[in-house]
Amino acid sequence: MNWKLIFQLSLFGLAMAIATVFWIPSTIEPAFWLVIFIFCAYTIAKRTHGQYFLHGFMVSIINSVWITAAHFILYDKYVPNHPEEMEMFSKLGTSVDPRMMMLLMGPLFGVVFGLILGLFSFVAGKLVKKPAAPQA
Repeated sequence: MNWKLIFQLSLFGLAMAIATVFWIPSTIEPAFWLVIFIFCAYTIAKRTHGQYFLHGFMVSIINSVWITAAHFILYDKYVPNHPEEMEMFSKLGTSVDPRMMMLLMGPLFGVVFGLILGLFSFVAGKLVKKPAAPQA
């Protein structure tokens, strides 16, 4: 496992966590994630030699930590820009505080999106040609 690469790619999650709090509305957020997932899958395929799915999965797991932490810490700034998410929490009919719900749901989203990025990475690993090893 290339943990350095996983950590480096997870920094897109940190950037998106902050960007979604202040600038990126949830209506266009999926387009940003699609570009990030494609870039991450390509990079994983180019810079690793196997375990593509696991690399992609772990990037999303770490992303979920960044995103959950940022949205939890910046909750008062996040809520005014994301009324759809707050409405979704209220429709769950639970008395759990939305901040706590974020902490509970963050890892679940990490696993779901980890499966998606893992699949992207697996497919990219099959499609992307690696540079030839230098001849001695």
